[in-house]
Order: sequence, then C-alpha cells, then structure tokens
Amino acid sequence: MRCEIWGIVVTCAFILIPGLVSGENLVGETTSVGSQATVKPADRNQDDGYKTETGLLYRQGNELTDYMKEKCRLDIYYPSNAKDFSTVVWFHGGGLTGGKRSIPRELLAQGLAVVAVDYRLHPKVKAPEYIRDAAAAVAWTFANIKKYGGSDKKIFVSGHSAGGYLTLMVGMDKRWLAEYQVDANRIAGLIPYSGHTITHFTVRAERGINNKVPVVDDMAPLYHARKEAAPMLIITGDRELELLGRYEENAYFWRMLKVAGHPQVEIFELDGYNHGQMAKPAHPLLLRFVRRVSTQTK
Repeated sequence: MRCEIWGIVVTCAFILIPGLVSGENLVGETTSVGSQATVKPADRNQDDGYKTETGLLYRQGNELTDYMKEKCRLDIYYPSNAKDFSTVVWFHGGGLTGGKRSIPRELLAQGLAVVAVDYRLHPKVKAPEYIRDAAAAVAWTFANIKKYGGSDKKIFVSGHSAGGYLTLMVGMDKRWLAEYQVDANRIAGLIPYSGHTITHFTVRAERGINNKVPVVDDMAPLYHARKEAAPMLIITGDRELELLGRYEENAYFWRMLKVAGHPQVEIFELDGYNHGQMAKPAHPLLLRFVRRVSTQTK
C-alpha cells in the first residue's frame, strides 16, 4: 500500500487487503460501502467494557417535523469504565441522498467513543439542511459527552464520502456550529474520508448544475480554508480510481490550508483502493491520528 503526501511516497507499517467494490448511485457516489464492515446496535457485545445507547434525538424544540424526528437521531458507543476518553462523531456516506448511520467495526473496542449520526437527505430537504443536522449532532456531542465519561476537548469529526463533506463543512464554516454557541475551533480534529472539498455535487444538482462542473462557493469547504481550523487528516483513495478528481480537489484543499498557514494538516492517498474501498484501510490512520492528537490535548 502506498500512502502519498503530495508527491512523497511513505511506506506504511501495516498490510491491508482491498475489500469489495461498493455500489454506486447514478452520479457516482457510494450509497453503501461494501468494503467497510459496520455494526448495528444489536450486533454489539455489551459485556466487553463498552455500552451503546441508540436512537437518541439530537435536535430539540417544538417545531420538529416528523421527518426530523425520524432522521435526526444518533447512536453512541462508549467505554463504560473509562474517563476522559476521545470521541469520534461519524457521518455515513451516500451522496446526501441515501445511507444510514452505523459504526465501523474497526472503531470498536479502541478505547474511544463513536457517535454514529443520521441526518436528513435530498430530495426531502435541500442545502443547507443536512449541514445543519450535522452541526446539531456535533453540538449534541459537545453538550453531552461528559455525562458518558468522555472529554469535550477530545471530540473528533469524521465520515466517508458525503460524510467527509459534512465533516469539513461543520469544521471549516464556523457559522453552522455557531448556531449552537459552539466554536468550530474546539473540534479536536477533522478526518474526512474522500469527501468533496468543492461544492457537493448534490448541492450543485439542486441548482441545476451538472455534476462535472466544479463550483467553489460558500457551500464548499475549500472556500473556508483557514489556518486556525482543527488539526486535520485528509484521506482519499487512489487518484486513478477515485471519483471525478476527488483526490486532486482534496490535494488542492491541503495545499491551500498550508498556504493559509495551517500548522497541522496532512493528506494520505491510499494506492489501489477506489472510492468505496478506501474507508476500511483508512480506519487505522484515523485511530493513529486520534491517539496522537489526544495525547497533545490538555
């Protein structure tokens, strides 16, 4: 496996076997990830030092629609006998049109909590409503993680594909978390897996723009590149196997963060893995990043 950091090849100390090719929707983004093993609540062992709470509503108020009550829910999996542990908020992929919350199997029993999030989808809602849902879920985690034993200084945000896009929009565009009086700079780290850094193709489709026409505006993480954003680990699949220049747009995002003066951002290209396959081999990189950054957090 090659991990490439803007032209520099790094030999990794682990061997990974490619998984199955995932299904793709008509515009090319995965609606389910065949190579990424996930776990439903009923599959999780409750006697292994971890507990799970499922179906928690993360948006509140008297004006919630039935669809919000259905989709604005999360599961939290956490160590039952630990304190001040790190937490990963995980957003599923699916092109902002499909998918459902699940916890990657590789993140189980790793000494951290995982918050798996559902959010509203196109066409029932349009931008920026799914971004608002993502921000609400992250804000819920900041407000509630301490009661589970976790640290609100060690909250990381991650996701694959559309989930990577939501990760970056919540972390880069500060206005969404500001709606909940949370400073996006409080996020301990952002780990997008093969997410758009330009305006998402579903957002473009909502405007009648072809998915091959790139747009960079306030719905693009790239538009919000800034040096004080959280530490960042950007991971993509092989540039020759990825979707529609996905590696290249992430590489440009990485470069512009460096130009802006961001002190802690790196990019990994997973050689030989396509868009759907790259999530599973990315998980060890996420875990290493979370542990390293968490040890630096006081």
